Amino acid sequence: MYMNKVFGFLAILILSACAGDTTPRTDWYGEYNALETGTPVALQYGSPDMQPGTPTDNLVGAPVHRMAVMLPLSGDAANTGRAIRNAIEIATLQSAPQNLSVAFYDTARDTSVAISDALATNPEIIIGPVFADNVRALRDAKPENIPVLSFTSDATALGDGVMTMALLPINSTEAIVREMSSDNVTGFIILAPDTESGHLMAGAAQSAAGIYNIPITGIFYYSENNTESIKSTTLAASMNTARAAANTRAREILSDILTNERLTILEESALNIQLERMSKMDVIGQLPYDAVLFLGNGDDTETLASFMRYYGVSTRDARFYGTALWDGSDITSDITMIGAKYATLPEMTPSFVNLYERVTGALPDRMAGFGYDAANMAMGMIYSHKSDAAYLLDPSGYAGASGLYRLEPGGENERALQIMQIAGDGNAHIVRGAATNFITPIYSLEQGKIKPADDMELETPGVNPDDYISIPVRLTEKYESETYGTHLTAPTPAPHAFETITILPEDDRDIVITSPDFKPVTLESINRTYIDEIEIEE
Repeated sequence: MYMNKVFGFLAILILSACAGDTTPRTDWYGEYNALETGTPVALQYGSPDMQPGTPTDNLVGAPVHRMAVMLPLSGDAANTGRAIRNAIEIATLQSAPQNLSVAFYDTARDTSVAISDALATNPEIIIGPVFADNVRALRDAKPENIPVLSFTSDATALGDGVMTMALLPINSTEAIVREMSSDNVTGFIILAPDTESGHLMAGAAQSAAGIYNIPITGIFYYSENNTESIKSTTLAASMNTARAAANTRAREILSDILTNERLTILEESALNIQLERMSKMDVIGQLPYDAVLFLGNGDDTETLASFMRYYGVSTRDARFYGTALWDGSDITSDITMIGAKYATLPEMTPSFVNLYERVTGALPDRMAGFGYDAANMAMGMIYSHKSDAAYLLDPSGYAGASGLYRLEPGGENERALQIMQIAGDGNAHIVRGAATNFITPIYSLEQGKIKPADDMELETPGVNPDDYISIPVRLTEKYESETYGTHLTAPTPAPHAFETITILPEDDRDIVITSPDFKPVTLESINRTYIDEIEIEE
């Protein structure tokens, strides 16, 4: 209750009426290459150099330290901005020394004005903004020596001292591709939204596949939230047209032979069994992949998976994988997704969740967790005896509200992720925990080297019905089929093995000679009319 009352007065927090300003340190990145990787710093109570409530610099005449926070506090994204603000206020009340000034600026009203007002106070560090365009505008306007902890997931908005606390898609993408390698996936396709982010994530998956030596056999893009686009995309990705046509042709061959050819009892029985089995199937043919990587959100993934199943590709045919974009969706309750795996952030620490809920009456979202860590890092940097870079870019990283992470000189970050698997009980369970330190590198991809991936047709040998049925050898040339498939680039696999059924003959009329020395004679067709016209001499 006390903390709720204080929040109304925390727009600009100055607990000491001291005058003066500190001069921002200018040796940005100076010590980065000399730093060593060790045990991550715990951020639960702010900087390791101070304890909660320590009156650091709390002397008359000591300088005021200034922190600016830029968030969307009105408009459509106000809920996000307020959640981050609540977390920053909680962290500040927990750990702020008595000469810290925290000022909030609303980027939703006028971004340029918010930036101008924030920079006019000469802050030592800025937290926010949230959106990439705002972050770029701040990056272009600020002095280089003022570090920024933003919340954008767009890496192109970073650099020049602008970093991000948000999870970058590249981390989640590489983490799940690495898991696919552990699962011995031999080839996979990518289904991604046709957006700038989707193409970059596909590019990251492509690069990761090269590192972990897994072939990609197709890349398909769809329009987000567009059922027709998703339907046509899955139709192509499932090879349904080719596999259905091959199935139809296989049934036609079996039916034609049974109708038009002279067969032994054994041959007729074997063909009827095959025809009955084929009639229960919609498609035939092996897929040129054994996994599907979904790079969209949970809602689109559910629709994609539903259509893939409709077109003959379920989790029994290919394993399903996803990214942290599934986090927070209802995908775990979808029976189509049972067995699917995805990479995501660890659960937020109970201490932060309980405190946030007790103060605000609501559970924190991921952005709130990032805001809490950003505030603690900002305070730690301001009051640390290290340089800004030595503190913020500590290669040992930090153990924050959402697990282990560290910032990089270019502005990107690395976050340790866990692997979840969707179970049949409507929940997802941890199958691989997140890393607890950076002593052993977690990631291999570099954000700056990722290029967008183009769409890619399936690399497949196609489907030939002859490989999936067994007919008498003497008829193979007569009933030879074409191969169905549009992009025949891969080598033709060995024919699919079907169960062989043997029926013993009932009498000598049904005996089938299999000796290699036996060569059947092709019988000429007989015209009954011609026979009747022949004169027979007695």
